[in-house]
Amino acid sequence: MTLQLLVAAMNKKPAELAEEMRIDSDAIIVSQGERYAYEELCHSGHSIRYFSMAERGVGLSRNHSLQRAGADISLFADEDIVYEPGYEQEVLAAFEAHPQADMLFFNVQAMPGRETYNNTDFGRVRWYNSGRYPTYSLAVRTERVRQKNINFSLLFGGGARYSNGEDSLFIRDCLRAGLKAYRVPVTIGHERERESTWFKGYNAKFFYDRGVLYRYLYGRMARIMALRFLFSHRGEMCREISWKEAYGIMRRAIREHRG
Repeated sequence: MTLQLLVAAMNKKPAELAEEMRIDSDAIIVSQGERYAYEELCHSGHSIRYFSMAERGVGLSRNHSLQRAGADISLFADEDIVYEPGYEQEVLAAFEAHPQADMLFFNVQAMPGRETYNNTDFGRVRWYNSGRYPTYSLAVRTERVRQKNINFSLLFGGGARYSNGEDSLFIRDCLRAGLKAYRVPVTIGHERERESTWFKGYNAKFFYDRGVLYRYLYGRMARIMALRFLFSHRGEMCREISWKEAYGIMRRAIREHRG
């Protein structure tokens, strides 16, 4: 099998980014910049294709790279991930060991305070426990995703109308389409510190956007899942805005987006 790293970036030079991320596999980098450009380069013996585009939106960047992917396995990445030596072999070995898997979630150590998951065993991932996983933890069998015509939302994520959630919606769509997802206790990298392009604190917009996301994700169960979310994270997220006020904001967003 073959693997490509699909990197979503912003205003990055390909050679410098490859060094920062310690890329040691074939890769496609799509960088949101000021102008259109294309470049091919060789890094550590691997082929990197670089696309610069003027349009904004992480979902759009991920769709561009996924459409151009030519390897058996696509491993999604953000520009702030630093990869462990041998990550390509680790990912391919996991797919070899689990031929039934269409999607595998790997450990990527997040910055302190941003951790949402830690895989300690091998197991199935379903809709109710998939929301904790970021896109950069995910690798997929490329053709299986193409067969189901699954893409990232252009409404959610950095640079889009609503600040985040394109990853959760993509994973939800994969699971709904029948793709089989599993978690594996294999660490392939870590997140390096940088300023978020979308997170500006737990303010009214954060909770409103989260309410819209939950409406798209959970439908009639959106209010219950919103309450569960706030109750679980109230100590961290509800210091400036009380959890009751935050719940009111999320409920309004859910109500206004019933369609």
